[in-house]
Amino acid sequence: MTAPTRRIAVAGAGIGGLTAALCLARGGHDVTLYERAPALREIGAGLQITPNGAAVLEKLGLGPALDAAAIRARAVCPTDGRSGRAIARFALDGGAHPYRFMHRAALVALLAEAAQAQGARIVTGRRVTGADPAAGRLDFEDGESITADLIVAADGLRSALRPLVADEEAGFTGQVAWRAMLDDPGGAPEARIWMLPGRHVVTYPLPGGRLNLVAVREQPEWAPEGWDHADDPARLHAVFEDAAPALRGLLDRVGEVRLWGLFRHPVPGRWHDGRLVLLGDAAHPTLPFLAQGANLAIEDGWVLARALADQPDLGMALGRYTQARAPRVRRAIAAAQANARNYHLSGPARRIAHAGLGAIGRFAPARFTARMAWLHAHDVTRDMPAAMAGDGHES
Repeated sequence: MTAPTRRIAVAGAGIGGLTAALCLARGGHDVTLYERAPALREIGAGLQITPNGAAVLEKLGLGPALDAAAIRARAVCPTDGRSGRAIARFALDGGAHPYRFMHRAALVALLAEAAQAQGARIVTGRRVTGADPAAGRLDFEDGESITADLIVAADGLRSALRPLVADEEAGFTGQVAWRAMLDDPGGAPEARIWMLPGRHVVTYPLPGGRLNLVAVREQPEWAPEGWDHADDPARLHAVFEDAAPALRGLLDRVGEVRLWGLFRHPVPGRWHDGRLVLLGDAAHPTLPFLAQGANLAIEDGWVLARALADQPDLGMALGRYTQARAPRVRRAIAAAQANARNYHLSGPARRIAHAGLGAIGRFAPARFTARMAWLHAHDVTRDMPAAMAGDGHES
């Protein structure tokens, strides 16, 4: 039985919403994407496209555009943040799909162009305030509403639509993070994890001679969720005043920084109700310790489109999507939380862990790649349904 073409409204034009819009439009659906901002923009942030996310983007024909807009990563380097000593170096360039560093804004632009080329419409300046899942009605701040056969809630961490499906409460993790960017031309194409007791910093290069920097510390004081809160760089400098000179030199150059509190969100057991389905951060916000927030959302977009192509009954299709995604998302979120602990070790546990990493790096570096294969080597585009295939679909 052929699945029907549907009128689909996507709320939110971030990476997850745009990927979903592109995948759904390629599947023949009539797609309109609504974004609250007056224009599509992602500012001041870098992004790691891991091989599992790259598998989807390349299948969508974006491989060459990604290479033109990104840096291909060669390695990840765990580093003692106090001494500056490199503990190990693990290659990232040996898989079926490249590992890339890029600006979020560049990926948003690529996805928007590709989605529109497939016929999806993007409407900016429309803030979503609610919906009626049973009727397929999407409500906007200006009092207007539209109806659709399916509403995809891709409106991010502070989703207006998530409470209509899931009511789980988020809890503060006791960690805060700072995000900043620096001019740093000529940097090696490597991600460096600077680990200190109770703290860590991740740095990696971006096109245009920029360096993306995310610093995390444990603290009991609550901070607001969401990464776009301005903070005093002096606070960041003080937190890492005992860091290795190389790291402190980078942090001391930070003149503008954004702060956000890190919250743990339980993955809901149900991702859909009636004609409303959750996707990306609206369904499963993750902590920034595994570089998977955007990559999982990219996977979501493909799997949702595939479920709709495979199953004509909407409820069964949305159930299949949830069943396919929830176990993987839970595992990724658990792994991210484990990384947060491992990066912040102190005392004997820290020395033992660093010695173990060093031994793996020297004698069995392939173990690191194998340990992450469940995440990075996973390709949700395998067994692509005929309804999503077409000219130019393969990269």
